[in-house]
Amino acid sequence: MRLHLVHHGETVDPGVDLRRPLSERGRAEVQAVALALAARGATPDVVWHSGKLRAKQTAELCWAACAPFARFEATRDIQPDDPALWMRDRLRYEPREVLIAGHFTHLPRLLAALRGSAEGEYAVFPQHGAVTLETSDEGETWQELWRVERGAR
Repeated sequence: MRLHLVHHGETVDPGVDLRRPLSERGRAEVQAVALALAARGATPDVVWHSGKLRAKQTAELCWAACAPFARFEATRDIQPDDPALWMRDRLRYEPREVLIAGHFTHLPRLLAALRGSAEGEYAVFPQHGAVTLETSDEGETWQELWRVERGAR
């Protein structure tokens, strides 16, 4: 099972729009990350986002580039302040390839939790980028396959 963790793109200032949609630059950078994921073989069966506009827009761009027929949905357990262990536990025994479009500080904590770190620890995560992991033991242990940095080509 593969897992793709994608940090949402750069947003507009809350003074411009309180919903904080992706900026023009953010959309372009997410599109580049999504195309890089697709070029590396990312074909998620399901694309999850937090429901926040910036994460939804990021997920839509990844969905279109990688797997336009995948299931697309907002889901729980990936809000910025949610405990990473919630999603780590949900991913155990998950048979599908999953892409999660989410937020800091959740994604660095989730990455750390998947690597076996204690709750609340942070792993280095590329801002506005992506990390792909794989498990062969039903989510017990995870190995990082690759990273896609912001603005990848």
